[in-house]
Amino acid sequence: MAIMFYKVNDEYGCFSNFSRHGFELNGKYWSTSEHYFQAQKFAGTEYEEEIRLAATAMEVAKFGRDRNKPLRKDWEQVKYSIMKEAVLAKFRTHDDIREILLLTGDSEIIEKTTDDYYWGCGSDGTGKNMLGKILMEVRAILKTDI
Repeated sequence: MAIMFYKVNDEYGCFSNFSRHGFELNGKYWSTSEHYFQAQKFAGTEYEEEIRLAATAMEVAKFGRDRNKPLRKDWEQVKYSIMKEAVLAKFRTHDDIREILLLTGDSEIIEKTTDDYYWGCGSDGTGKNMLGKILMEVRAILKTDI
């Protein structure tokens, strides 16, 4: 049976990039994996720190989608590995959510979105579900950490 998640208040809400499970990465503290991911779109610019310090994940998501600010040139090539790095750091930092992820066993994990066909499954289920795939990869890594 597949495990679906989206909203932070749902049963598997800790899988969301908006969940408040902060971590340290690259010598800085990030409030959510969304903060880290969106900031890396602007790595080395003043926007990176502005995003890191933003109050909410929704705020940083909107900021990161603003195409009036220049994305790093290699973004399409590095976005998957950056997301995986953030998700792995998040789950290695928090024992409680690491346990939840590990308890999913070998179940497929799906980000049940309606409008995201890259990170989620999209409204019709044909999306790439890349965040779900990352969570399953991270789960496999965490199993080897034990």
